[in-house]
Amino acid sequence: MKIGVLGTGTVGRAIASKLAELGHAVLVGTRDPAATLSRTDPDMYGNPPLKVWREKHPKVELGTFAQAAAHGELVVNATAGGVSIEALEAAGETNLAGKIVVDLANPLDFSRGMPPSLSVCNTDSLGEQIQRAFPRSKVVKTLNTMNAHLMVGPGQLADGAHTVFVSGNDAAAKGTVTKLLESFGWKDIVDLGDITTARGTEMMLPIWVRVFGATKSPMFSFKLVR
Repeated sequence: MKIGVLGTGTVGRAIASKLAELGHAVLVGTRDPAATLSRTDPDMYGNPPLKVWREKHPKVELGTFAQAAAHGELVVNATAGGVSIEALEAAGETNLAGKIVVDLANPLDFSRGMPPSLSVCNTDSLGEQIQRAFPRSKVVKTLNTMNAHLMVGPGQLADGAHTVFVSGNDAAAKGTVTKLLESFGWKDIVDLGDITTARGTEMMLPIWVRVFGATKSPMFSFKLVR
């Protein structure tokens, strides 16, 4: 499958490399490819410059947000939640029309420092905002309740015995995304319902952040025991 990935940070790189490993044709989008490739310092999380990363992942192409969206039969939003709408607007509504948009982002608000709060919650969600902004797209919220490494390698923790959730209005789109999650190694995939249920998974982030602070490790996840 041709897949566009929006975002070159930790999540975008993890998703893109896994998809390429699985044989998908991946094009990663960023605002300014030339500027991104010109960076020589590690990012704020210690990741190597994108140029170095790409040398290790030669099958992954790089372009603008619009080029990634046009390339993809399916598009992954791996941008920071605070700029997701802006990034998707740069990708272009026409390029996203009729396509599945897999939203991995969380609406984290760092304006008051750490730990972050949520910029939207309770009566709305980022997933819903994206669906409203791009009504011709099929938004599926998933993979936003664990770190990037577990997103694409759930077997690294508890032999994969933990849970990933999906939310979205289109049943067929959720079916496609579920198959993609299974190819990553996910076994326990729970369909919560329509896109409004993304409010629940996004509101899991405050407890995620605090568990991270208490354990000093991002290698944990949620499991639905039933």
